[in-house]
Order: sequence, then C-alpha cells, then structure tokens
Amino acid sequence: MIHPTALIDPSARLADDVEVGPFTVIGPDVEIGPGSRIGPHVVLKGPTVLGARTRIFQFASVGEDCQDKKYAGEPTRLVMGDDNVIREGATLHRGTAQDRGETTIGSRNLFMAYVHVGHDCVIGNDCILANQVTLAGHVHLGDFVILGGLSAIHQFCHFGDHAMAGGGSIITKDTPAYVMINGNPAQVHGLNLVGLKRRGFSKEAIRALSEAYKLVYRQGLTTEQALAEIRSRFSLPESEAFAASIEASTRGIIR
Repeated sequence: MIHPTALIDPSARLADDVEVGPFTVIGPDVEIGPGSRIGPHVVLKGPTVLGARTRIFQFASVGEDCQDKKYAGEPTRLVMGDDNVIREGATLHRGTAQDRGETTIGSRNLFMAYVHVGHDCVIGNDCILANQVTLAGHVHLGDFVILGGLSAIHQFCHFGDHAMAGGGSIITKDTPAYVMINGNPAQVHGLNLVGLKRRGFSKEAIRALSEAYKLVYRQGLTTEQALAEIRSRFSLPESEAFAASIEASTRGIIR
C-alpha cells in the first residue's frame, strides 16, 4: 500500500488500508482516515487530519504553513472531513493563531487543479472549486457552493449555501445564499435556479426565494426594509436562510 520511496514520519497516523504513492512526504502530526489514497509527489504537513476516503493527486500540498506574514510558527491545524478530492497542484494551508487556529473543511468537496485554500478558511460540504480558484485567508463557504475556474474571493468574505460564481469572478463582498454571481467585480445575476432544482428544492421554496430575491435586488428597498418584508411575507426555512445570510454579512452583500 505504501511505495518504498515515500517518506513518512514515524509519528504520522495512517489507517491500515491507506495507499501512498512514490516520492510523497508525510510529516509528523498527520492523521489519514481509512480508505484514503495519496498520490505521488504529495506533501502533507501537520498538524493535519484527513477523514476517510480522502483522495489526493500528484503535486498537491496539504497542511503547509500559511503565507500570513504574522504567522510565527504557532501550532495550528487543518482538519478535513470524509470523501474529499484534492486534484493536482492544489495548496491547502493551516490556520493562524490570530484567528481560529484551524482551517476547517467539511466532506464530499472537490478541489480541482491548482486551487488554493488560505489560512483559517471554513468550507462546508459538497462544494466544487474549479481549476485555479483562490480563497484568501478567513473565507467562509457554505454547503453546495460552486466556484467557477479562476475565481478569487477576498479575505473575510462569506459565500452562502447553494450559491454559484461564474468563472473568473472577483469577489470582494459577501455573497448571499442561493444566488448566481459573475464578473469583476462580481455582481448578482439571479438565483441559482438550476442548482436548486437539481438538489430537490420544492416549487414552493423556489417561488418564495424568487420573490425574496426581487425584494432585495429589484424593488429599490434598503437592506433592512427588504429583510423586514421577507420575514413578514414568507415563513419557509429557505426564505429565512436567505434573509439570515444577508443579515450576517460582514462586508456588505454583492449587488
């Protein structure tokens, strides 16, 4: 299961069935769950925890020190859930003592080639980050997020559940749940209707989200007025989640 040219620190903890390819380096304080396959020429640095059935392709670097100039070697972590796929050349960094001390990634995410995940990011479940997507430090992604190739998200931005960014988007503000954005700077272009239908959202929920979207983006209301109107007119969990994602914005929402 482990190629003889791989270098694995004695303190690393690998499940019995983990596969490790040639010339891969696994440092101390790395834990890899069962059913995982680590390709050739991969570098894993700890403290890092990889869940079950993790798949990492060649030349990826996972758990390296962050690029924040304030980082002074403090013991920080990267923790990932199960069934994540990390493609060629991707870089995922650990946290910093100035924030959470941990980069946290959920399960069933796909990080395509040359994706970068900066320090202290929090990523949900079932996300797709296409080729060369870049997340600055402290970025939060919800569940079922899709980021098109070459997109970049500014530090401290939040990106809501089921939202989607087109390729090449430059995202400098928070993105509410359920919407589609694109451009430089990114602008909202409607709801992610195709994604909502594919994930089984009911017609009633999609209709309520469409009306809530219009209140925020088409009626000329202030954010506070739109939120009050949404909460007075709709009671579905989806509309409340949409309102909550706007209310929780830290950098203002993309318009």
